[in-house]
Amino acid sequence: MPRVMYSPFVKERVFISMSNDSYEASRKRSDEVTADLSVHPEKYLMLTGDRPTGRLHMGHYFGTIKERVALQNQGITTRIVIADYQVITDRDTTEHIQDNVFNMVVDYMACGIDPEKTLIFTHSAVPALNQLMLPFLSLVSESELERNPTVKAEMEASGHALTGLLLTYPVHQACDILFCKGNIVPVGKDQLPHIEITRQIARRFNERYAPVFPEPIGLLNDAPEIPGLDGRKMSKSYGNAISLAFTEEETAKLIKKSKTDSERMITFDKENRPGVSALLTTAALCTGRSEVEIAEEIGNDGAGALKKYVTESVNAYLAPIRERRRELSEQKSYVQEVLHEGNRLANEIANATLDEVREAMNMVY
Repeated sequence: MPRVMYSPFVKERVFISMSNDSYEASRKRSDEVTADLSVHPEKYLMLTGDRPTGRLHMGHYFGTIKERVALQNQGITTRIVIADYQVITDRDTTEHIQDNVFNMVVDYMACGIDPEKTLIFTHSAVPALNQLMLPFLSLVSESELERNPTVKAEMEASGHALTGLLLTYPVHQACDILFCKGNIVPVGKDQLPHIEITRQIARRFNERYAPVFPEPIGLLNDAPEIPGLDGRKMSKSYGNAISLAFTEEETAKLIKKSKTDSERMITFDKENRPGVSALLTTAALCTGRSEVEIAEEIGNDGAGALKKYVTESVNAYLAPIRERRRELSEQKSYVQEVLHEGNRLANEIANATLDEVREAMNMVY
């Protein structure tokens, strides 16, 4: 059966199917790398990222950022792209993008991303990265691009012609990964086709010209799916997401107005009680307890007691992140310096890689 997972790169959750053979091969590679990470962290370079379309929330934190911090602290060389160019794949304005980028850097550092260990940069500030699109596009066919799950989902849902940027989205993602020679990328099962097309591009370039790029491995992320407060996916547009930037009062207000049901006894039942179950999952993530254990403790005390417990759990868990966030928000020049330095270093890496590509293609004049 197809599953649905969150990806830092993919704009929407998309349904796809994979053959068992393909998935098993990817799982085997992922398991082998996972076992080796703690033994030889120096062998690995991780690339991941997000589109700056708004504030990061708990879904982002538990879905991806927490794992990034753990891998960074394990000694894995880490690069994070703030994919500002990818914002315009499906949006007509960049009105708030500077504010979104600034706050994304603040959120990263508040959550534990260390700019001394992890390079943070933006698409638009690294021309050589984007120039890799030209040779990479020659290595894929139109049908291969159209089969990509993100492109397919947009084609089916939009009802209008795709932009060239969205059609070539998988190749742009390959540029992100390969410009710095990333060899691991954290993904959910449903994003493995994105990694596969990157592996194909690397393989085809190496075979056609010269061995320049690694074939990256998708590091399967087994983090639980993070529901919003109403049981649907956590999304700012649904109004069901707890932003990392929220105050304690804003968090309490959002949780208080979340929908539950008329049954007083609290039980964990995702199918029949999505609102109650989403609240229990939120509390479980923040306390390390199970949903069933929390439900049994609250019992017949009802939704009011559940919401109080969730509010206290979330606010306690996010307190150190929010405190650090407040400190960083007041240090605008420092945050900008982090991004400027990340962009500078990313340009050095991208320029060196582009030079290798030109030499491999006999285009040094």
